[in-house]
Amino acid sequence: MTAASKKSRYSSATFKRAERAVRCLPFKLALFDQMRQQSVDLRLIAGQTGVKSGYVKQPLSEMAVEKDLLWLIEVGLLRREVDGQGLTNSFRLTPLGHELLLRWQGERLPAATFTDRLYNFLNRWLRWPSWLHP
Repeated sequence: MTAASKKSRYSSATFKRAERAVRCLPFKLALFDQMRQQSVDLRLIAGQTGVKSGYVKQPLSEMAVEKDLLWLIEVGLLRREVDGQGLTNSFRLTPLGHELLLRWQGERLPAATFTDRLYNFLNRWLRWPSWLHP
């Protein structure tokens, strides 16, 4: 049985939210492929370096990159690396991120639809406060 054909431990709603988040951000699949192998420093994704590395479609500021990466942490696709002194500026895939990447293996990152962008916006910016959740 291949890794892609194994039953997922994540709900379909979790996968849809994660997939939608990735498709709506300016990152390319090469970034996530690299994060599968090792952590990637924020500074390697931002600016012209990120474009030359094939990680982003156009140059982005470090602040914009970090904001988008933090959203992917909230969705459950990424984690921030920790060293002996605390959090670092490096990110890598979580098990959910690895599983999602397996589904796209050998393919291009699917384009986001208008509906994807709308749902991602609602999930990202118009969420219920945590104290209202059951």
